[in-house]
Amino acid sequence: MEMDVTGWIVTAIAILLTGISKSGLGGALGGLAVPFMSMWISPRDAVAVVLPILIAMDMAGIRAWRGKAEWRELRVLIPAALAGIGLGALAFGVMSDRMVVGALGAISVVFAADRLLRRTKPAAAAAAGEARPLRRAWAAACGATSGFTSTLSHAGGPPLLIYLLGRGLPRERFVATSVFFFAAINIAKLPFYLSLQLFNPDTLMMSAILLPLVPVGVWLGMRLLKRIPERPFYLFSTAMLGLSGLKLLWDALVG
Repeated sequence: MEMDVTGWIVTAIAILLTGISKSGLGGALGGLAVPFMSMWISPRDAVAVVLPILIAMDMAGIRAWRGKAEWRELRVLIPAALAGIGLGALAFGVMSDRMVVGALGAISVVFAADRLLRRTKPAAAAAAGEARPLRRAWAAACGATSGFTSTLSHAGGPPLLIYLLGRGLPRERFVATSVFFFAAINIAKLPFYLSLQLFNPDTLMMSAILLPLVPVGVWLGMRLLKRIPERPFYLFSTAMLGLSGLKLLWDALVG
């Protein structure tokens, strides 16, 4: 398993953007690393390389955002995500990744376009400290979908963003909730990846080489969050959801 210099540079940038996203933007760009790495190595190797890095980012994020997550949300999202992870592990290598990625991309683009065109204002509710009522069935559906797609390609960000953007949480609670959510599901994916024998000495070595980028990305993300006002934060997150959806659609069409 080898990558040229260009591959290492692109991968390093994708890892940095993932750290920035997970710690400062609620995971809006968290699915970049695997598709970029898959241009040089197999998708199976790419997901194996990225998982230890994601777990390291999650541990750093938990330390930074301790006490700020919305546990009422997480008590619904995480069990549903665990069920989605189980389904994703069963589907790994059986169903077409292109179908899953394409459907997820289409849903993300439609949701983002709807929010941007209708000019909805989740920040207004957040500023007033009024999160929208919790809809358990919708939370469970988004959590399960995030667990499923995260297992296949670490692309669990769009379903969670679709849910959290509709909740109107203050931005710090928005980001903290996403950090704790992904910490739980990434750790839960570990035994499934071990049982599928995705890890090998080459993937573990590549993970170790890229790990020093983790604290840099997390630090940059937290600095960025402090500089973005509430409304631009939500607009940017929605726009990134739409762009990530377009990227997923592109991967489904040309992959």
